[in-house]
Amino acid sequence: MINALRNRGSRAILTFVAIGLLSGFLSGLFGVGGGTVIVPLLVMLAAFGQKLASGTSSAAIIPTAAVGVISYAVNGDVDWIAALLLAAGAVVGAQIGTRLLHRLSEPLLRWIFVGFLVVVMISLFIIVPSRDAELELTFWSAVALVFTGLITGIMSGLIGVGGGIIVVPVLILLFGASDLVAKGTSLLMMIPTTLSGTIGNIRHKNVDLAAGLCLGIAACVTTPLGAVVANAVDPQVANILFVIFLVVLTVQMTQRAIRASRRGE
Repeated sequence: MINALRNRGSRAILTFVAIGLLSGFLSGLFGVGGGTVIVPLLVMLAAFGQKLASGTSSAAIIPTAAVGVISYAVNGDVDWIAALLLAAGAVVGAQIGTRLLHRLSEPLLRWIFVGFLVVVMISLFIIVPSRDAELELTFWSAVALVFTGLITGIMSGLIGVGGGIIVVPVLILLFGASDLVAKGTSLLMMIPTTLSGTIGNIRHKNVDLAAGLCLGIAACVTTPLGAVVANAVDPQVANILFVIFLVVLTVQMTQRAIRASRRGE
């Protein structure tokens, strides 16, 4: 795997490292796996196809999420039971998502990802985070968490995100969790979810493991820093900053999707 990276050349390695460092910081800051950053940047900067970018992103998220969980758990901002319930559904959903990834066309996947980013931006404007909110578990909320995990897993396997971009808003809006607990719980849920998705993607040859390793290691360096900043920055300000970043990515991905559609790809 190390030799495979060396064969890419220093420019490619530096590109992977830069993407990993950025995604790791945002992972710790927003409680996401980093796939929202990794996938479009691999497509735009490393000439990855949408399928390969999605699969490689899933592999890179595993170590990133693990480091992020530790950073949040130190401050008690992880709901372990909720994370296990989410993961129970997500592990199954990830396998469904990877099967869809293997069967769907590249143009359709591009538009699915663009649509996903738009939904994320809208949800971030709706959320009004609170540091004092608590997540209360009942039988029905437990069932709802498993179902949320199932949907999250499908999206994780399909477009290469860890699922935090779905879980964090849902935990805050529907389950009454604080923004920090939602982020920490989301990161814990991602570990088995993305592991399941990565196994499925390896089976379908949609993963560049060497690139994923480089991305993941680089992301682990900056994830704790992002978690520290998350505790210091006003949550609403953090949401606005993330939306600005997503707008830039969405515009670029939309332009690529339009150009590809015109070429008949």
